[in-house]
Amino acid sequence: MSPIVFGIHAINALIEIKPKHIEKVLISLTREDHRVKTLIKKLQYHNIIIIKVHKYQLDAQSGGGVHQGIIAYTRTESLYKENDLLDLIKNLDNPFFLILDGVTDPHNLGACIRSANASGIHAVITAKDRTAPLNAIAKKSASGATEYIPLIRVTNLVRIIRVLKEENIWIIGATEKANKTLYQTKMTGRLSLVVGGEEKGMRRLTLEHCNELVSIPMIGKVSSLNLSVATGICLYEAVRQRILQNTCKHQK
Repeated sequence: MSPIVFGIHAINALIEIKPKHIEKVLISLTREDHRVKTLIKKLQYHNIIIIKVHKYQLDAQSGGGVHQGIIAYTRTESLYKENDLLDLIKNLDNPFFLILDGVTDPHNLGACIRSANASGIHAVITAKDRTAPLNAIAKKSASGATEYIPLIRVTNLVRIIRVLKEENIWIIGATEKANKTLYQTKMTGRLSLVVGGEEKGMRRLTLEHCNELVSIPMIGKVSSLNLSVATGICLYEAVRQRILQNTCKHQK
């Protein structure tokens, strides 16, 4: 069966970036609102097959996912590989990567990719094994961001971190075990932010290969944050610092 993508934002992004990647689209018979009519016009412009179906058919195809009355069947896409990462680094003056170590929930994977794209990350790096798949749930959570940002799956995450360090990319790991906060470190320049999985966080070897470790200060009674929320906070502290640095440069 062809891979599926569901949700208005995800399919709009797919039409914008890879219209030829879409084989056909199923749309609920009850969806006749402006958003869907606009989307249908885009599909018709690209001569993409549209099939009207009952909602229960969409429910079955999406496995109970929040499809918003629309599902696209896509051609199998080629995945980014380790060599693609090396090529990407060569073409970037100031690379900014997000490394996910052991994220197993597709919702979290998609949400992290969405935040990564919004914050200007050039690529998201994960391990091939014991990691959430980039399935329809992840793509729906990413709200279309998966079409704009490379997800590079690697065989050995620690080895890739070593490669990044050889390319003068500073590795900052986010963990509650850190002795300083993300507000006490420099997050400009050539940077990779590492975030661990939902339950155990980063693996020991990953922690040991980071240049430095930072934490998010917890002021209230709760002891931790949702993984994708914590990732967004860390990414946007880096964004704040990078914007401030660029502003200061332009003022000189």
